Amino acid sequence: MPRSRRRFAAALILGSAGAALAIGIATPAAAQVSNASLRGTVKAEGGVSQVTAINVNTGFQRSVTVGANGSYNFASLPVGTYRLELTTPNGVRSTDQFTLNVSQNAVLDFDFSAPDIAEGGDDAIIVTGTRLRTMEGGEVGSNITQRQIETLPQNNRNFLAFADLAPGVQFVTGGNGQSRLQGGAQDSRTVNIFIDGVGQKDYVLKNGITGQDSTQGNPFPQLAIGEYRVISSNYKAEFDQVSSVAITAVTRSGTNEFHGEAFIDYTDQSMRAATPLEKFGSSPGKVKTKDFQFGGALGGPIIQDVMHFFVTYEGKRQEIPREITPGLSLPVSYFPSEYQSAFGSTNSTFNEDLFFGKIDLSPTTSDLFEISGKYRKESGEFLGNGIASRSTISAQDVKELRGTLRWEHTADTWINDLKITYEDVKWAPTPVEFGNGYLFAYAGPDPDDPQPGEVVRGDILRIGGGSNYQAKGQKGWGIQNDFTYTGIEGHTIKAGIKSKWVELNSLQLNNFNPVYTYNAAFPDPDGFNDSIPYRVQFGAQTGNGNPVVNSKNWQFGIYLQDDWEVTDRLTLNLGVRWDYERTPAFLNFVHPDDAVNAVSPANYPNLINADYDINDYISTGTERKAFKGAWQPRVGFTYELDDEGRFAVFGGYGRSYDRNQFDFLQQEISVGSFTTRTFNFITGDPNNTCDPGPTCVPWDPIYLTPEGRQQLLDQAGPGGGRELRFIDNDLKVPYSDQFSLGVRGRLTSNFEAEVGYSHIESHDGFAYLLGNRRPDGSFFPPAPAAPDSPFGFAPPGFGSIIIGTNGLETSADSAYLKLTKNYTAASPWSLSATYTYTEAEENRQFGEVFSLDYPSLEDYPVVRSSGVRKHRLVATGSVDIPGGFILSGKFQIMSPPYLKAFINTGGVNPSRDVISNEADSNGNRWGFRQMDIAITKYIPFKFLSEESRLRLRVDILNLFNDRNYVDYNNTPSSPEYLSISGIGVGGNPPRTVKVSAGFQF
Repeated sequence: MPRSRRRFAAALILGSAGAALAIGIATPAAAQVSNASLRGTVKAEGGVSQVTAINVNTGFQRSVTVGANGSYNFASLPVGTYRLELTTPNGVRSTDQFTLNVSQNAVLDFDFSAPDIAEGGDDAIIVTGTRLRTMEGGEVGSNITQRQIETLPQNNRNFLAFADLAPGVQFVTGGNGQSRLQGGAQDSRTVNIFIDGVGQKDYVLKNGITGQDSTQGNPFPQLAIGEYRVISSNYKAEFDQVSSVAITAVTRSGTNEFHGEAFIDYTDQSMRAATPLEKFGSSPGKVKTKDFQFGGALGGPIIQDVMHFFVTYEGKRQEIPREITPGLSLPVSYFPSEYQSAFGSTNSTFNEDLFFGKIDLSPTTSDLFEISGKYRKESGEFLGNGIASRSTISAQDVKELRGTLRWEHTADTWINDLKITYEDVKWAPTPVEFGNGYLFAYAGPDPDDPQPGEVVRGDILRIGGGSNYQAKGQKGWGIQNDFTYTGIEGHTIKAGIKSKWVELNSLQLNNFNPVYTYNAAFPDPDGFNDSIPYRVQFGAQTGNGNPVVNSKNWQFGIYLQDDWEVTDRLTLNLGVRWDYERTPAFLNFVHPDDAVNAVSPANYPNLINADYDINDYISTGTERKAFKGAWQPRVGFTYELDDEGRFAVFGGYGRSYDRNQFDFLQQEISVGSFTTRTFNFITGDPNNTCDPGPTCVPWDPIYLTPEGRQQLLDQAGPGGGRELRFIDNDLKVPYSDQFSLGVRGRLTSNFEAEVGYSHIESHDGFAYLLGNRRPDGSFFPPAPAAPDSPFGFAPPGFGSIIIGTNGLETSADSAYLKLTKNYTAASPWSLSATYTYTEAEENRQFGEVFSLDYPSLEDYPVVRSSGVRKHRLVATGSVDIPGGFILSGKFQIMSPPYLKAFINTGGVNPSRDVISNEADSNGNRWGFRQMDIAITKYIPFKFLSEESRLRLRVDILNLFNDRNYVDYNNTPSSPEYLSISGIGVGGNPPRTVKVSAGFQF
């Protein structure tokens, strides 16, 4: 994308100049996937022979010898609060307590000739914020602490809700209550989350991690999360199967004291304002709503200083408001009385149970064993807003089991970390009602303003059995080993290997319930036709295969990483990784003979002069090879600008490969074995016509029955209008190239700042194209006809040809400013604020996989991304206020989204163009604004124990009741183009009050 590269070069120059002007920016934490590391130098008369790190809460300890130059290096330490013991000829000196955060590369130097140490006497060495430094390399990201998770307002107890504090990261909640993470201009498939160093990648479905596809649930119990780090670009070589946002989180562990807590959260319709749909919709009044969340945790010692446990459970019970409204903004009175009850306010239900348990054992000072497990179960009935009535609802069935066994062994100059993992994930939505489905459409004169010859089209109501019938998941074992060597002065060398054997499965029986479509306006525009449909669609097995698709995948990855302390100011992070995956269901697939014959020159000469060769997409089981080119260099640097290490310049480059989603690859098999058949009926409707043939027959009421539908299949023959799927035999793997440059600085002991620039380009994203061509091999009709995709030119007896290939591309250039003020007892307030300015482009509509408007992805113009806002500010903070209260808040404000529309350009060569413009938001520059606050009061129960306390809390979400509308007019010819066109607010809540209570001991 030439424009992206030119802008990158210009921005790089500006970013360098900005960095030189902005010296004074921050140092949060970073580095290992989950554990922290600590290194430094010790200067003392007579030398220091040994340094011991002791976790003050668990008794866990590690010792390392000090090198001849006074250096020491703890390459891997569990996150927690530590003190150091330094053995000198004059005895053992101890530091006071300090905290190591998730993924932190900390540096802590000591000079016993310095006044603050030499004069300490027998007192502890004070480890101030200016003494403990962090070397983050080129990473761009943010740390989310336990205090932020506990105190900041939120709606759903999803620990990922604060990930948007990292530059370029969005946490998005849709109108269906389902949430997802997004990084830059890439979609949610490209993210990955690492819990205790283990990736949670979803290999089958979208949204990046298991269990987050089509669910209102949370991926992990929030009580089990200790803290996490969000990295939006330039992670190290340890991170795999990710090309946008990587999140690394650590779970809580038991300590040498018993601690526990329990909580309940509650809100309902009486505690919120009406949504615009409830206030101005077809049936005013608030629908019943309930959000009840509850849970508890307990941890403590099994053997003091040696063995501990931690267990937690969180539950969720929700009733979610939904609004069923007629399509085309028709009044409810337009429909016959038997259908009017389908409209109005209703709700869907959701239930979730989350369990997590962990046991750690340190039998020696060199060994650490951990065993942990997570179980997740979800159920309920899903219904969205729109024209689909309650009868179309689908039942949710999500189950997820994950387990990890870990052994870490430490020697003087090396550490070996072995993990064995198991996962079993199931996602299975099923129709609640089985039977015929009915879709009422409208094709006739404008009901409000009929004009001669003008036809208005749109779906207006869907009733009967639902269409969502699937069962997909992944199951298998994995082993990964990370070896760290510190025996070379100035180097921390880490090498890793991972192998997984995971069975992927997919059952897709969508349209198992047949759907009959009626034109309500024919034959009488003033009546309502519900007796003669003009189309039926239903799923049917073809006999060419099994609709249950299984693939026993093998995944393999290796990496090498060196954190090289070149000088006392310059650190280089040099790494490379390579990943490989075999997907037998794709690699060994053989296209059925009828599909191959259907696209042969003899039967379909349209492809003879086409702009692609269909043979590149036909598989006989031998043409396809697993991709072997996933080499990923990753380079970062940090250069400290002053002796104290308060200010540093950082930057980096990295390439990161993701993977091709199995849900795309399996469609070659599933569409060929169980596919949606479409039959049109000859009814005399001038607005819904078809040419008589195997899939266009006169209407007969028998077609409403299973016997009649079988008759249609028999009449249609072996093709039966079946869609044909072909995927490129030379399929590549999506990846991104990431660049960063910036300055970090610690302005005071508690106040940090960072200014930076990042550039991310993603390539080879997967997409489906239309493979049909006209008789002369062209895609568009000749001029002066308007450009039109050749859907009507499918192979005889079959549906359209759909070909899968690589080619989706995005780019995002971001400049950001991040400010952080840490909470301390002496300064009891905190602040985290991130402003991001982003210029993002894409060659396809954001989040879209089907690209059926142009013959190839190269033909799509590169335009502004519709999924990324130009301006975005996220700020959070908390403060202790009189009366023992804690006031916390989160504020978000964003510019309007960009809308994308196709326009016909005509001309000598018929084509179409894509335009992109920023929405208007009714003249308001800001397209989104939301302020959330929480007030918390802790009441001590010291008669029970020193740490026993009752927690009372009130959250007010969307304090100012901002209406963040999501519907815009996207018709360029309309005088209302770019303005708000509806009253839907998606997943943006009205003002909502949530009350919570908890007890801790």
